Amino acid sequence: MLESPVTVIKGIGSETAADLQALGVYTVDDLLMHFPYRYESYHIKDLAQVQHDDKITVKGKVHSEPSLRFYGRKKSRLSFRMFVGELLITAIAFNRAFLKKKITIGETVIVTGKWDAHRAQLSIVEIQFGDKRRGRLIEPVYQTKGSLTVKSIRKYVLEALNVLKQGAIEDPLPVELRQSYKLPDRLEAIQTLHFPDQRDKLKHARRRMVYEELFYFQLKMQLFKYMNRQQGTGLAIPIQSDSVQEFIKQLPFKLTEAQKRVTKEILHDLSSPFRMNRLLQGDVGSGKTVIAAIALFAVMTCGFQGALMVPTEILAEQHAENLYELLQPFGCSVALLTSRVKGKRRQALLEELQAGDIDVLVGTHALIQEEVVFKKLGLVIADEQHRFGVNQRRALRSKGMEPDVLHMTATPIPRTLAISAFGDMDISTIDELPSGRKKIQTRWVKHDQLSDVLSFVSREIQNGRQAYVICPLIEESEQLDVQNAIDVHAQLTQAFPTLTIGLMHGRLTSEEKDQVMEAFKNNTSQILVSTTVVEVGVNVPNATVMIIYDAERFGLAQLHQLRGRVGRGSHQSYCILISDAHSEVSKERMRIMTETTDGFELSEFDLKLRGPGDFFGKKQSGLPDFKIADIVHDFKALDVARKDVERILDSGAFWDDPDYALIRKKLEDQGVFAGERLD
Repeated sequence: MLESPVTVIKGIGSETAADLQALGVYTVDDLLMHFPYRYESYHIKDLAQVQHDDKITVKGKVHSEPSLRFYGRKKSRLSFRMFVGELLITAIAFNRAFLKKKITIGETVIVTGKWDAHRAQLSIVEIQFGDKRRGRLIEPVYQTKGSLTVKSIRKYVLEALNVLKQGAIEDPLPVELRQSYKLPDRLEAIQTLHFPDQRDKLKHARRRMVYEELFYFQLKMQLFKYMNRQQGTGLAIPIQSDSVQEFIKQLPFKLTEAQKRVTKEILHDLSSPFRMNRLLQGDVGSGKTVIAAIALFAVMTCGFQGALMVPTEILAEQHAENLYELLQPFGCSVALLTSRVKGKRRQALLEELQAGDIDVLVGTHALIQEEVVFKKLGLVIADEQHRFGVNQRRALRSKGMEPDVLHMTATPIPRTLAISAFGDMDISTIDELPSGRKKIQTRWVKHDQLSDVLSFVSREIQNGRQAYVICPLIEESEQLDVQNAIDVHAQLTQAFPTLTIGLMHGRLTSEEKDQVMEAFKNNTSQILVSTTVVEVGVNVPNATVMIIYDAERFGLAQLHQLRGRVGRGSHQSYCILISDAHSEVSKERMRIMTETTDGFELSEFDLKLRGPGDFFGKKQSGLPDFKIADIVHDFKALDVARKDVERILDSGAFWDDPDYALIRKKLEDQGVFAGERLD
């Protein structure tokens, strides 16, 4: 019954089904899992305990004859006075002239509406006559689409529940877990979530469904990891430790303790018979690229090839340059493949790759095209992995026979989420910056302080340094009153007539972007005005000032990434946020940016502000669309579910205990045991 289409429910025809599908509701189970996003309470309130603007229900006696006034076309305003306890208030109803004949002095009424505490006035939404309210005291409110109304969804859900009650519905959550946490059974919990009669019962029902959803999520992820371990499908690359240590000694700098630790974790994975699926996270400038170089070198010395996929051509070129400098002295051939590599040059490169003459291939999504064939791919690295879709990452991985996979990100995942949300990955964290790096000083200023900012930029440039200036738009917009790159470039050219000022944005061709970036790298231009094109990976150690116009228009993660473009050399660096932020959230963002340069701390804060969907990137992260759970708000439940799943898989109960048969069947139907993976 649960898997039947919604059209089996009385009253749902093809048009209504189409509207429900727009909400992601296809089956009866989907309908039951379309939970209310809030509830209307009709419990009678004491006026002494309510706030201004609250929606409330009160009971009282009519004190005055209703007064009716007409205005405009067919519009009316009806008002009357009523005693609620000892307080005399005014009740107002718009466009309900028919009520005049129904309201009589001394009669008891129950009124629901919006409370204006300043005027002791209630705007009526609903009125009932008599001493007792008819209907539920807590009513569900649903998201709707098309011709659907909250009332119609209530009716369909009620009908579905009535049908289900006629047949036995098995509860897939094992009895042991339900008893352990005193959870109601599934049907009871679903019914309570839709039609609660008490707040306490509602809380317990939500707890049950949140746990179920997070338990399934953890089970899926940990099964991928568990089965990978059981099958031993990795390459077991015989790492030559002496060669790797020699390579590390030759690096132009010493590794930090954190870099040493994560290097050890990655080398251990490469040499194990299990396929590596590791996330390397580190703040901007923490030195992830050198870890990638060590891993690629370790693989290359054993006769395997490596691939590094990055989101932009500028970043690909920069990585290829850096890796060439580090690896070429050791006889490692590094090649770059982007959409710019064409014709005979491209053909020759592909032939060399297939013959095994290229050890490391760096590129954009051009790497996943069909004609790109490796001879012996051992390691795949995806930098800024959240920018690639699940399918792109899978396509690159499929270029080899179960190659090891390393995901890298400079968007730190909050400590509270890393282990629980990425249960199918091992996680390495670089939590310290290279020595000699000075903390970037961050200031928040208003637009009317711009002249002081420009004076400061002038002093830095006189000292031989350079500056970035970031704008949210390329050109002027009628809809948005924010600075744009073209206007700012013109203003700065006027303010600094003796300087060369570059302009970078997404509409330039790749060649034009290269020229602008090259000029800035070589200090031929002293100021670079840009949109967020420079957000990821561009490295100009001589740049010490980052100015961000209308900073309130950027998320915390983006502001932090932009700030990470400076502070890459030994000079003191500065980030100046220009914002006339008005909302409390915007002010809070500016404040936290000035107080910390710790990306993990910022990501915790960003997560609270934005929620997990936006934080991880829509549909890019592999996180499911939770129906009721919220991995931020319900983090404790997520952690409990993770530990329960670990215990169940380690004990073998999941495979043998009949109590888990329904869950095993559900996961089997979803293809979890057929080699499907969560990316």
